[in-house]
Amino acid sequence: MPHAAVQATALAPDESERLEAEQASRALAALAGRDRIHVEAEAEGTPRQTFILPAAAVRLLTDVLVHLSQGQGVAVLPENAELTTQQAADMLNVSRPYFVGLLEAGIVPFHKAGTHRRVRLRDLLAYKEKRQAASRAAMDELTAQAQELGLGY
Repeated sequence: MPHAAVQATALAPDESERLEAEQASRALAALAGRDRIHVEAEAEGTPRQTFILPAAAVRLLTDVLVHLSQGQGVAVLPENAELTTQQAADMLNVSRPYFVGLLEAGIVPFHKAGTHRRVRLRDLLAYKEKRQAASRAAMDELTAQAQELGLGY
């Protein structure tokens, strides 16, 4: 199943959009876990339509609405998207030179489009998950050591 990433952008919602997103995200979250959801939609000047949203779309839409309700803009990218080094660095919240170092060290795969490095979103997300798993493991180890030493953690 394809995955998409939700990423903050500079296009933040206004206050009324933020409140609408908050209501909508709560309504969708209450329906989470269902395979498909029947939706009725209507816009001014158009007839009401009924359609089905698959579970993956409901999860994605809920995530988008949560970000919007927090006043953040969003961008949705397919997992096969190719990112510039700056876009990838921004997603990891690191500097571009640091990220380029990861590429050159072979830690994150990349290819060149002309003279420019490109990173596949799926490779970036795999690296990010690996990094998060290593962080969790290190934290678990530190917690276990603190408990063994009776440090009160």
